[in-house]
Amino acid sequence: MHLHLLWAGTGIMLLLQRSTPGYALFVAFAVSASLSAQSQDGLTGTLVILNKGEATATFIDVASGEAVARLPTGQGPHELAVTKDGRWAVSTDYSGGNSLTVFDIENVRVDSTIDLSGYGRPHGAFFLQGDTILAVTSEATSNVVLVNPFQSEIIGSIGTGAGGSHMVAVTGDGGTLFTGNMAEASVSQLDVASRSHTATFSVPGTPEAITVSQDGSEVWVGSNAEGVVSVVDIEAGRVTSPLSGFDWPYRILIVPSHDLVVIPDMGRHVVRFIQHSSRTDIETLSLPDEGPQGVVLTPDQGTLFLSLSISGQIAVIDLETRQIVRRIESGATPDGIGWSPLVLTK
Repeated sequence: MHLHLLWAGTGIMLLLQRSTPGYALFVAFAVSASLSAQSQDGLTGTLVILNKGEATATFIDVASGEAVARLPTGQGPHELAVTKDGRWAVSTDYSGGNSLTVFDIENVRVDSTIDLSGYGRPHGAFFLQGDTILAVTSEATSNVVLVNPFQSEIIGSIGTGAGGSHMVAVTGDGGTLFTGNMAEASVSQLDVASRSHTATFSVPGTPEAITVSQDGSEVWVGSNAEGVVSVVDIEAGRVTSPLSGFDWPYRILIVPSHDLVVIPDMGRHVVRFIQHSSRTDIETLSLPDEGPQGVVLTPDQGTLFLSLSISGQIAVIDLETRQIVRRIESGATPDGIGWSPLVLTK
């Protein structure tokens, strides 16, 4: 890839060229000269948004709400993993890409593209503790692949024992993984150290959204076919389904500081806020025909960023009031989303 900087009136024009056999991709984007502007909510940092419809990633200055750059990904980017220091992000190029795109956020560039064609349809991704190893689901091969994205090296894989392993959740210590297996209505438990499949839990049909508590004691999973969210008690091996009335519980996010579980429902175009301790609804935020999808929190757990795939925006939500405080323009069909503390300059 080549990166050229051209002065363009009040800002800079980024011209990106990526050559591949048979075609070249050019992405041009004007960088605003107003990135020093501060938002009324005082938020800072950088959002990285994956735009499925364009095969791009938009880098957005949170304070001003301005896009800093738009970089190419592989075909069909879906999920994004970001290191804790916010320096690096990795896109899973799921729909035809069969690759990982590694972004250097600090320098606003594509660092590398990793071929995962041997482990097709990479989707869910999380960094393990230490931020050097990425766990990535390979839906086509029923594996979680362990990748060192900084050396472009596949270091191993763990078989899930079930078809359609779409999303992955990681415990706080990075030692245990859980996958929702959409084709077989199950959740697989995987041990990272031994690279082994250690348990299977039956759950309602087509489990997609999945998350795990930091201590690994409970896994929350959304089942598309039956419109329910279930909780797996890992020690007891018991599965309960306390929440119903969903069309497509797209993602699940536990917010311990607020005793909350946040669940965007892509089918009903709402976000449901659930009290974690009681498993009961607190509030529902309606987003008519906007397509709520990806979610990410600020480290203080006070602000939620939510991608809206139909309206092409990011909703900034205050978790104290559970209301939208502002909106940020993204790109076509935004999905995977990540936050970095780094503040980019023009």
